[in-house]
Amino acid sequence: MHISHGHNHIRRALLLGSAGLAGLAAVGRPAHALPAKTLTFPRDRGAHPDFKTEWWYITGRCVSGAREFGFQLTFFRSRVDSTQGMASKFAAKQLLFAHAAITDVQGKKLWHDQRIARDGFGVATSSQSDMAIKLRDWSLQADGKRYTAELPTADFGLTLQFTETQGVLLQGKNGLSRKGPDDKQASYYYSQPQLASTGSLRVQGKTFEVTGSAWLDHEWSQELLAPGVVGWDWIGMNLLDGSALTAFRLRDKDGGAVWDGGSFRSSANSLYVFSKGEVIFKPTRFWKSPLTQTTYPVEWMVRTPADFYTVKAVIDNQELDSRQSTGSIYWEGLSELIDSNGKKVGSGYLEMTGYSKPLQL
Repeated sequence: MHISHGHNHIRRALLLGSAGLAGLAAVGRPAHALPAKTLTFPRDRGAHPDFKTEWWYITGRCVSGAREFGFQLTFFRSRVDSTQGMASKFAAKQLLFAHAAITDVQGKKLWHDQRIARDGFGVATSSQSDMAIKLRDWSLQADGKRYTAELPTADFGLTLQFTETQGVLLQGKNGLSRKGPDDKQASYYYSQPQLASTGSLRVQGKTFEVTGSAWLDHEWSQELLAPGVVGWDWIGMNLLDGSALTAFRLRDKDGGAVWDGGSFRSSANSLYVFSKGEVIFKPTRFWKSPLTQTTYPVEWMVRTPADFYTVKAVIDNQELDSRQSTGSIYWEGLSELIDSNGKKVGSGYLEMTGYSKPLQL
C-alpha cells in the first residue's frame, strides 16, 4: 500500500520508524515530558497505542557453513491523531509498517522488502498484552523467552527463532532514554541483546539453515526530534564475550552532535549508561551509492567510555531506498566491531539516516 502525498506526516513517521531511533517522531499534538515509570514484562513487550510512534527492531548476524548473513526486521506502529475521534471501523487510527532485509556477505548483495496496512480487519494487528504483531503475511510474536519471526517475500524470506540468553537491558535511566536537550525529547526504550538465533533464510530460491546472535530494540515515544537535527548514527553490537554496546548521536547540518548516548553492559552484567558528551563518532572511510549518489561513512571510529572502537561495514552497499513508499533513503547494515588493539570483538548493526537529505518534521 503506497502512502499518498497527502499523508506526509505519516510518511515521515514511517521513515523514523523503519530506522533504529524511530521512536523520536511525533506530529499533531503537543508533547510533554515522559514520566519515569517501571517497565513491566510481558505487558511492555506489547503495543502502546496511546503513544505516537513505536517500533520493534531485530538485527543480527548468522552463518550457514561458510556463508555469512546479516538480517534486519522492523515492525513499526504509527498513531494517526486526526482520526482518533472517528467512529468508522474503516478510519485509519493506527498504521503498521514493516521492513525486512538480508545482507548476503559472500554474494555482496542486500535484499529488502516492506509491508504497510492500517490496523484492523485481521490484516494488521498488534497486541497490547505481549509482543504479537501481524502485518499481512509477516509476523513477530513472543512466547516466554522465545520470539518467532516469519517474513516471506518474493525474492527472499526469514523464518527465525530467537531465545533470550540474558536479562532485559533498560536503556537510559531505567528505560527512559533522553534523545535531546529538552527533557520532552525522550522515549521508553529497552533492548534484548545476545539473542540466540536459529532458523532459515531463503535467498534466490535457496534455503540456508542458520545459527547466530541477534539484538532486539523496542521503543515508544511522543516527541519530535530536537530542532536542528538532520539525522543520526546508531550502533547496536553483540560482543563475542557476551557484552553489549549501544551508541548513538543525533547530527546537525554541519555534522556536529546535537545529542549522544548509549550504554555498555559487560558479560558480568554490570551496566554503564553513557552521559551526553561521552560518545564521539568520527568517520574514517566513505562510500558513494551509485543508485542515489548519496555518500555514507562506512567505517567509523566510535569513542565510548568502554573503549575506542572501529566500526566497519562488512559490505559497503547496504543502502535502503524506500522512495516508492515511505520516501526515505538510509543506510543500515551488518558491521564488525574492532577494539583499540585491532582485534575483532563483536558484530552488529550500524544505521545512518539523513545523509541523502535532512529529516523534515
